[in-house]
Amino acid sequence: MIDVGGKPAVRRVATARGRLKLKRTTLSAVRAGRIKKGDVLEVSRVAAVQAVKRTPEILPLCHPIPLEGIDVKVRAGASHLEVEVRVSAHWKTGVEMEALVGAAAALLTAWDMTKYLEKDKDGQYPSTVIEAIRVVSKQKGGA
Repeated sequence: MIDVGGKPAVRRVATARGRLKLKRTTLSAVRAGRIKKGDVLEVSRVAAVQAVKRTPEILPLCHPIPLEGIDVKVRAGASHLEVEVRVSAHWKTGVEMEALVGAAAALLTAWDMTKYLEKDKDGQYPSTVIEAIRVVSKQKGGA
């Protein structure tokens, strides 16, 4: 790990976003609350929070960070689910890895919960895709 001992703790905020392309029929079932495993949007949101908090356990060189805030939005669009994870802390290193891990975990959870509707006759996922996981904003310092 990098030694951050000499760095001052400052406010840090990062937002990550990603998408899960799903069939329109699957998205309709998500919106109607007809998924066997439960509420996809809420369970994905909780998965993101859990993953953010465990980022140093998942990524071996990440510092444990005293997190101050985690905000997760999961939306069902016409052709995809979109996840946005915003993480904040006052610390010596950034929180973008936490935001990215949270977004990835939310999308993987949604895939897991809906996969039975996404499989084709051969048990494959020809149209299901996790895409565009990225940091959309990062702030250091300020209020």
